[in-house]
Amino acid sequence: MNKDKQQTVPNILVKFAHLLGTEIKNRRLQIPENFGRGYCTGFVFNEHIRLLISNYELYEDVLVENPGINTARRMIFFKFQNIFPKTAILSEEKSVIKTPSVLIATSRVSTDDVISIHTNTETIMIEVDATYLSGLFDLSEQSPILQSLLQNTQPLLFEQVIYPSLQKIVDEIVTESVSKTFELFFLRIKAEELICRLLMELEKRNEKHLYALNSHDIQTLYKVKEQLLAHLDTPPAIKDVSFSANMSPTKLKRLFRQIFGNSIFSYYQEYRMKEAARLLKEENLSVSDVGYKLGFTNLSHFSRVFKEHTGMKPKQYSQSKK
Repeated sequence: MNKDKQQTVPNILVKFAHLLGTEIKNRRLQIPENFGRGYCTGFVFNEHIRLLISNYELYEDVLVENPGINTARRMIFFKFQNIFPKTAILSEEKSVIKTPSVLIATSRVSTDDVISIHTNTETIMIEVDATYLSGLFDLSEQSPILQSLLQNTQPLLFEQVIYPSLQKIVDEIVTESVSKTFELFFLRIKAEELICRLLMELEKRNEKHLYALNSHDIQTLYKVKEQLLAHLDTPPAIKDVSFSANMSPTKLKRLFRQIFGNSIFSYYQEYRMKEAARLLKEENLSVSDVGYKLGFTNLSHFSRVFKEHTGMKPKQYSQSKK
């Protein structure tokens, strides 16, 4: 097999297949029944960009040596999560709200020499070389966020909610039937389109100064996020949240906005209204039941906030979805 053929499959996929004692066929690793179920497929488009699609369930976590740990290249990672349809093979869990989103990170966020392959994985991962990507733009004209991300000199992480037009591209990557002749070309174009659209969204953020992150801060901020989404009936009190996170209010608010692109309360209120819309649409609850369930004591206030986020009053929204 020549070198070009070998390089169309990511090394991590080869390592994973070897660990499971199976083979990769047409760039696709089917999980053996004795390990779990599902699949993982990967594509190396060229020396600058690669794609890994994972939709599987394992009986237990496994560890794989990171084949890229010794490389000096600076990579930017785009990790799409909660993007597969509900009919996916994976077992669903009743837990915190899981909204389709993408994590955008520099390679300096993690330098682990071992990668943990978790039991449940429903992700699309795009890796692109920062030097290649920065060569496509004029850094002097960019926002501080894009400059810092593309320079890739410090640990940074951003999370962006996936909007419908982005989800459409993701769906095309997963479900579009393309002949082998055009497969790599088609998927590379779609991957680069996703990257471009995400960078356009990051450019809209107005942070003037970014702070380097460490793993402890990242874990803390995600615990804060989970607590917010687990208690949508209780508006967050910054003093209580910061005390629980063992972080000063100033640092907490600063890093939360940097990662999630919004203030703590605005982020909470946005998801609160998304849950309200879901309850009205999928659970067919009354406006008053939804309002009280989400902690509103004044239904007029609930109606006003809901309209600010959706463009319609709760009753109008409920009737329009029937």
